[in-house]
Amino acid sequence: MAGYDVLKVTEDPVCGSGHCHVIPLWVGKTKKPSLIAYQASARGGVLYCRMAQDRVILAGKATLYAKSEIYVPAEDE
Repeated sequence: MAGYDVLKVTEDPVCGSGHCHVIPLWVGKTKKPSLIAYQASARGGVLYCRMAQDRVILAGKATLYAKSEIYVPAEDE
């Protein structure tokens, strides 16, 4: 990714959002309820994927990057 190159940040080893697009396709083609995906990037990584109705459930090794809280005011504020 160009943004990572400019910022000198190491590439994310696995793109979960990308797998959310392709897992429904491959679950449909293979007729398997779950799949194990390997992203063959420089750092690589494994994702354990399954469909839960219309959602893709992903699991795998992760590292906490950031922690935050969001305040959403009530509509009458």
